[in-house]
Amino acid sequence: MIRHKGSLGLLAGAKGPSDRRDADAPRQTIPVPPLARCLPPASIEIHLSVAIGARREGESLSIPNQITLGRLLLAMIFFGVLSFYVVGDAERDWVLDVAFWLFLAASLGDWLDGYLARKLKQITVFGRVVDPVVDKMMVCGAFIFFSSTVFVDSQGENVTGVAPWMAVVVLLRELFVSAIRAFSESQGIDFAASWIGKIKMTVQAATVCIVLGVLAWYEESLQWLRVTAVWATVIVTALSIITYMQRAYGVLFSPAAMSAIQKDR
Repeated sequence: MIRHKGSLGLLAGAKGPSDRRDADAPRQTIPVPPLARCLPPASIEIHLSVAIGARREGESLSIPNQITLGRLLLAMIFFGVLSFYVVGDAERDWVLDVAFWLFLAASLGDWLDGYLARKLKQITVFGRVVDPVVDKMMVCGAFIFFSSTVFVDSQGENVTGVAPWMAVVVLLRELFVSAIRAFSESQGIDFAASWIGKIKMTVQAATVCIVLGVLAWYEESLQWLRVTAVWATVIVTALSIITYMQRAYGVLFSPAAMSAIQKDR
């Protein structure tokens, strides 16, 4: 019979074989509200199991994963803010200022969550999957916005200098590498990011900040920097595609990739 005290041990009650085996394990105590003391013991045990499950689920969200989710939220706000921009409208200049700081914060968060995950030894499957998705969403989305009519002035000129084909190159690279990496890892082949991939991400993120910053504060004096950054991104991204294609050659033309898919009939 379980007594209704101010707190209730999970191991209270009769001891079975498993209880004797875990007798030395530390007991977890969950406070029992006063009203719950009037409930039957079986009902209390059910509520305790639910409470423990909720606590464990809360503990599974590590600090790096929280930062990753924060970056995802910042990215969505970033795109929402950019959609309000109108070229030549002085009342909408605030959009570029806010978008710059949002993207910069999200980019720095990418470094921070990776550093903390390694430092705290909290590298999780969630982080390995969601973090690259956030990176790709931010960069690809930014270049799609830059090449769209949102940044076209009254004379029909795109003020960012990003042509639609440039955005296609960036998007193509991310889709290609993601597909190859997914297939490689499904075959047990390591396809981790290379040094050119890390440089590519840094250059792309820096270019987005430079484009927004130049348009917001230095449109005339630093136009050359904006053009240089955009072309540097295109070149580095193209080199990254070539490098990954060389790495993926053995995977793409392996017997597993070239063999016909057998379907059950």
